[in-house]
Amino acid sequence: MGKNRFGNSGQNSRDNIMKAAVINPPFMNGRFSRTSRSPAINKSGTQYWPFWLAYGTGALEAAGHNVLFLDCPAEGINERNMLRMLVEFSPGLTVVDTSTPSIYSDLRIASMIKKYLPHTFVLLVGTHVSALPAQCLKLAPSLDGVAVGEYDATLIEVAGKLDGGGGLADVPGLYLNSGGELVDTGPREMIDDLDSLPFLADIYSRHLTPENYFFAAARFPSVMTITSRGCPYRCSFCVWPQVMHRESYRIRSATHVAEEFELFRDHFPRIQEIVIEDDTFSIDNKRVEDISEVLIRNANRIPWTANVRANLSLEAMRKMKAAGCRMIIVGYESGSQDILNAVNKGTTVEQNMEFAERAGKAGLLVHGCFMAGNPGETPETLEETFQMSLKLSPDTAQFFPIMAYPGTRLYDQYRKEGKLRTENYSRWVTEEGLHNCVVDLPGLQSEAIVQWCNYARQRFYLRPGYLLYKIIQSLSHPFTEGRRTLRAFGTFRRHLFRKNGVSDGEDGVK
Repeated sequence: MGKNRFGNSGQNSRDNIMKAAVINPPFMNGRFSRTSRSPAINKSGTQYWPFWLAYGTGALEAAGHNVLFLDCPAEGINERNMLRMLVEFSPGLTVVDTSTPSIYSDLRIASMIKKYLPHTFVLLVGTHVSALPAQCLKLAPSLDGVAVGEYDATLIEVAGKLDGGGGLADVPGLYLNSGGELVDTGPREMIDDLDSLPFLADIYSRHLTPENYFFAAARFPSVMTITSRGCPYRCSFCVWPQVMHRESYRIRSATHVAEEFELFRDHFPRIQEIVIEDDTFSIDNKRVEDISEVLIRNANRIPWTANVRANLSLEAMRKMKAAGCRMIIVGYESGSQDILNAVNKGTTVEQNMEFAERAGKAGLLVHGCFMAGNPGETPETLEETFQMSLKLSPDTAQFFPIMAYPGTRLYDQYRKEGKLRTENYSRWVTEEGLHNCVVDLPGLQSEAIVQWCNYARQRFYLRPGYLLYKIIQSLSHPFTEGRRTLRAFGTFRRHLFRKNGVSDGEDGVK
């Protein structure tokens, strides 16, 4: 087993030990999935593993610090109990995760932590505060700072400096509240050697429980991992590559990925699937084949799923299948080539159709992702998207209203064009915590975009042919596909059958 080299510097000395708390705070008294690319309470009950926080936790532990890691939404921990646990632990550093729709609640909770534990250094992390650090610290002036973008190495330096009584002005990657003055310490150099990072499997095994998490496209229980960071493509809407990774693409080696698969098997013998949550696992077909070949040599028996791109080759697909891959997730996004071009997707409608055909030949299931509300969207292009979803015939599909997040080119474009209805970030989700839309396009207002997604979902899933397909699939594989479908449907059904007021032609949506 490979040795974890991350952070093994002088400040890893056992003489520099402090207590640190890493918190995914509660929100809306529900299973809010803050780590999702589009954070919300998901209709299917999906709850992402907090892998970025887990990496931060692992970095602090590798440096010798004592860490309390709380995933409040997954564990059902409310504000009162979270505060009680923090007061009992009494950390010198408290790291609080954030997201755009939950930001006002996140800032309030972080300020409450500072009130009850005035000695703790409260550091905010996540996409929203990375995009708008000054705005967030002005809204919550009692807080100490923001770790901008990737924060693994930043946390180690901050903890070491705090424990040694030093200042933080020379620690890159921070936005600090220094006596009411906001100080930007400059960008941090990105971590190139991802094999030096701690294994998520090890961190999860010490702190988290698989049954608290659910990914509707995967067999339950499943785990999530990351085999790369960043993405070389420039889709205007994608938040992680732009805000967290500065579009710097780096990879883990094939042997390192396969080693973690074995660790997941050892730590969690009951898991049914591994989900690779890279922005795009298939940037390089050769790397996909290399990882698959190592998994095959290791006789991997754990099914897995990965986010891929529509240019994934048939040869790579077949090797993935032989290595245990069950499903691939692809962002088809739109059935209109003009829309794909408008968001710099870099794929074509023809490629999407050919991709689906290759996946069928390889025997891989497909989860197809479709978006509504991109630049140039009209009722006609939305219908093109839906008709394409029928032709592609994925195993499952999601229809999302556009979620333009601060820090992305799409957000800047819509803001400049006056197409954002509001910049009250709590409106990025509904009162129930579900995905919302605040983008008004010519002839297509935000309500119509959300309604179309609901209507498209009903049209897709309630087709007699699709229902028959799912019944046969579930009966053929009752303990795997059947169990997955029933669990997702248990949460999804109340949204699927809800009357949403959409009829043919309403608000210009068919």
